[in-house]
Amino acid sequence: MEQEFHRIKRLPPYVFAEVNALKAKARAAGEDIIDFGMGNPDQPPPPHVIAKLVEAAQDPRTHRYSTSRGIPGLRKALAAYYQRRFGVEVDPESETCVTIGSKEGLANLAQAITSPGDIILVPNPSYPIHAFGFIIAGASIRSMPAGQGFDFMAQLERAVKHSVPKPTAVVLNYPANPTAEVVGLDFYAEVVDFCRRQGIYIISDLAYAEVYFEGEPPPSILQVPGARDIAVEFTSLSKTYSMPGWRVGFCTGNKKLVAALMRVKSYVDYGAFTPIQVAATTALNGDQSCIDEMRARYKSRRDVLISGLEAAGWDVPSPPATMFAWAPLPPAFADLGSLEFSKILLQHAKVAVAPGVGFGEYGDGHVRLGLVENEHRTRQAVRNIKALFKDTEKVRNLLEERKIAS
Repeated sequence: MEQEFHRIKRLPPYVFAEVNALKAKARAAGEDIIDFGMGNPDQPPPPHVIAKLVEAAQDPRTHRYSTSRGIPGLRKALAAYYQRRFGVEVDPESETCVTIGSKEGLANLAQAITSPGDIILVPNPSYPIHAFGFIIAGASIRSMPAGQGFDFMAQLERAVKHSVPKPTAVVLNYPANPTAEVVGLDFYAEVVDFCRRQGIYIISDLAYAEVYFEGEPPPSILQVPGARDIAVEFTSLSKTYSMPGWRVGFCTGNKKLVAALMRVKSYVDYGAFTPIQVAATTALNGDQSCIDEMRARYKSRRDVLISGLEAAGWDVPSPPATMFAWAPLPPAFADLGSLEFSKILLQHAKVAVAPGVGFGEYGDGHVRLGLVENEHRTRQAVRNIKALFKDTEKVRNLLEERKIAS
């Protein structure tokens, strides 16, 4: 029997799935694909963190149910991180909650605070869960064009002025995925002042707080006086400590929003596996030299990629932060759109990237490249791309023949 599921109908086909299917098919045929498509760290966590996981897993008591809000030691470690990194005091009992990765936390917070028809303001392009977490919860999304060439505050003021009902919340993400844009405290102060006057919550995603290469370290919105009256912030260990598969994140800030998230989580999960939380505590409290090593690794890869693409004839801005380069489509292929260009790179250069349209309609003029391959593999990818650009006319002719045949 064919059924109609309302929430599923609101989710379009996952754009990345099409490229992933082509990638899997190529690899099954024995092709060597250099994969920049997903922000998936290729290095393991620090050895002392893995050792703590093993040690904790050998304690029979740690295999029982954990707690959905996170073990006390981990919440205290997160509070200590905020104090030393941002100079912000956090109450580990009422102002922070451990999440099973920031993605889960964002989705469950959306369930906690959103009613059908509520309006949520989301930058476009943005990380998909920023919009679709709220869409799944029944909200209506108002996209705000973001990135280079757009004035965020002007877009925010316009969106609030023309939204009925008044927006419930606005999502921020800096350093930004996918655009790698960074902001300072002055920006956050302006947004907080505006949203406090309008009675709008702020949901900040700070997953890339430690992945920066130049300038001042990215700030936290909670450094702004009064921000906790309306804001929460999501952080994660995934990129900082190369722990993406461990699924450890945090929601910190406004007590009302944190309590709402904890209420929902108390019904839907028992928290991450306790040994993982114990090891995550060690990551936050232990030797932090691994973070400097992580930054140096991504910076080296970034420099190899950007300089190599420039030499190949592809002008891509050097990202000041995150583990991504946000690359405008080369002029010879710009009319095709990001999805078709991603397929061309995969089929003719053996390089996988993320099509910008997967992050929203305003991302369609770009592709995202993750800094997840070592320098040797990155140089090979650049050589493949350079060879593709030399045969641009041949590739375009093949595309035309394919269109005619279909």
